[in-house]
Parts: sequence; structure tokens; C-alpha cells
Amino acid sequence: MPDGDGTDLFDALDLTEYEETALSNLLRLGRTTAPNLAEATGIPKARIYGVLDALADRGFVKVIPGRPKEYQSRSPAEIVDRAKENQRQAYESTATELEAGREAFLAEFGPQFDSATEDVRPAEELFHVVDVGEPSESETRRLYHEAEREVRVLTKSWEYLESVEPALRDALDRGIAVRVLFLHPDRLSDENRRIQAGIVDRLREEFPGVEFRFAAGALPWRGTLTDPPADAGDAAGGESGEAIFLVEEPDVPNHMRQAAITENESFVAGLKRFFDLVWEHESVDRRDD
Repeated sequence: MPDGDGTDLFDALDLTEYEETALSNLLRLGRTTAPNLAEATGIPKARIYGVLDALADRGFVKVIPGRPKEYQSRSPAEIVDRAKENQRQAYESTATELEAGREAFLAEFGPQFDSATEDVRPAEELFHVVDVGEPSESETRRLYHEAEREVRVLTKSWEYLESVEPALRDALDRGIAVRVLFLHPDRLSDENRRIQAGIVDRLREEFPGVEFRFAAGALPWRGTLTDPPADAGDAAGGESGEAIFLVEEPDVPNHMRQAAITENESFVAGLKRFFDLVWEHESVDRRDD
């Protein structure tokens, strides 16, 4: 969400066009009647009461009894807090509904799925892919939330830090060890070097628990791996870890690329081995080294 433009937050409130228009004008106008607001905003009078009732139901607008009754927006801080609470309640309701239907769903489709996939060759289950962008960032956030021991990141400049920041904070708060291996700034373009410098400064100031170094050589892939086994065939606690990664293809724009996700124990162990070798033998701990 860009800094300095407060109207961008309306996108997160998931309002209709009329609801956004009504709420933004109430914030500016203060207490008023529905007909007056309709006239000020151009919202049809036949729609204005439904729009205001929908905003009131979500806690964004107060209804003041009277003849005629009036409407007033909550304060901006209250609107943000109420939106967060609405999302929390919606999540809890959905989670409860999903959990209630789990057993019946598994009983219905589990045997069918097992039967349909029993002949799939292991190589076909090595990984699956998602588009680069929000789909890959969503999967990355999931890995942070599900990590039990450690998270390792290989990146050029970690320009997507803002997208995964809440998940990163969650991991750190739970005591997860986080290591980040950056591409050395000497190998970056001027723009990526500037972005990396800003990210590194943020890590030093806001995330002292994150360890990071700078790879002296090229990084043929970048991505995130969590809870990797010590070696292939030696999964800690029975867990094999998981990774999302993409191979460097400088000439292919991001919107045309896909990231691979794997839970294959040997594959994740191999990614970990590469990370450890670079971290221990081919990286420096300062940008100016």
C-alpha cells in the first residue's frame, strides 16, 4: 500500500463503489441525513439507505435516531480497528465451518483421491508450480507461518519484504531462526542495489533477530526453504521441510515466470546444502567487504 495516500485503505475494506463514496464523504462532512448525503454524492436516493445500512452493519457508520435519523462515520482509527475485527471474526467463522466439515470431506474424497493418485510416479510429485507475484508471495507467507525451526531465504534484494513482513514477524516472535543470503551488491543493478541497501538498513533497525550475509558469487536460484532436514534421508522430527524457489532467468519478466514448491525430502536437503556452502564459504557479512 503506497505511503501518503490514505484512500488506498478503502481497497482493503472491500466496499462497493457507492459504499466507498458514502463513507469517504461522511468522513469529510460529518453528521448528516441520508437525503443530504445522496444529494452531495450523487448516490441515487433509492439506494442511499441500503448503502448506509450496509456500512452501519459493518460498524463503520453510526445511526443517530431522530426524525429524520442521521448518520455519522466512525473515526478513521475506529474504522480500521473495526475492519480488522470483522476480518478476524470472518476468519474464525470460516475456520470453524471448515473444521466442522473436515471428517465428512475426508471420508468422501480421501479414498477417491488415494485411488486416483496411487499409480502416480514419484518424479511427478517432486514439485508443483505457482505464478510469480501474489500467488508465490502468498505461499511464501504460508511457509513462514508454518515453520517450526528455521527459515532460510536466498534473494537478490528482498524487494518483497513488505509483502511477507507480518509473517516474518510472526516467525521471529515464535523463536524461528531466520537467515537471509543476499546477492552481493556488486552484482546488482543500481536500482536493485538501492533497494537492497534500504532493506538491509531495515533489518538492522527493526529485525535484529534476522541473520544475513552477502553471496560473493552468483545465486542460480532464489527462494525460501523452511525446516530442512540435516541431510537427505535424515528429516528432523520426521519432517522433510518445504521450499519455494525459482531459477534465475534474467531475460524473462516476472509476470511470465512460475515458482516451484516442493516437499521432497532429498530436494529440500539439497537446497539446504547449497545454502550452507555459500553461507559458510562464499559469502561476507558486510556490504562493503
